Amino acid sequence: MAGSGSPRSSRHGSRRGSRHDSPRNSARSHFRRLALSKVYALLEPGPVLLLTTFHKGKANVMTMSWQTPMDFEPPLVGCVISNRDFSFTALKASRECVLAVPDAAMASKVVACGNHSGSTVDKFVRFGLTPQPAALVAAPLIAECFANLECRVVDTRFVNRYSFFVLEVVTAWVERGNTEPQTLHHRGKGLFMLSGENIRLPSKMK
Repeated sequence: MAGSGSPRSSRHGSRRGSRHDSPRNSARSHFRRLALSKVYALLEPGPVLLLTTFHKGKANVMTMSWQTPMDFEPPLVGCVISNRDFSFTALKASRECVLAVPDAAMASKVVACGNHSGSTVDKFVRFGLTPQPAALVAAPLIAECFANLECRVVDTRFVNRYSFFVLEVVTAWVERGNTEPQTLHHRGKGLFMLSGENIRLPSKMK
């Protein structure tokens, strides 16, 4: 067995060596391989959010950073919520939520919400967040956040497989006078980045 395997190993080894020495590989010599487990940190699509739900008479809030815009109007937002999260059951049952957008000044509260479960803690009370009635959904707005998006679940086809919900924003609120909020972005493993300077370019992107 060992003997029959040796030529194969030798051939593959020779082939691998030739590939590593090829011009194509030399051209990317200034790159290094990134562990696939770290890819998400490059692609975090938007600001860290607080997601609120209301289920069985209880309001809850969780921290979320895996979301992506999917359409302009009506606005659609896709988000991943682990089925291990307390909010997963509430969102799946109620099919409503609020996506609240905190600014950088709320960073410590945002992280604290993500470190605790609503199954054991009233996070509104514990972390000094103020729930306010929404217009069209039962989940509350968060007064301290500069924007609040009232949402309804419109597509659950990928929930069981990927914990991926598609939300439609039915009403949106922004804080008066707060035109340049600084948002918080998660880069993985407790590392965060703050939004920086805006630049305007002649882009055809909407």
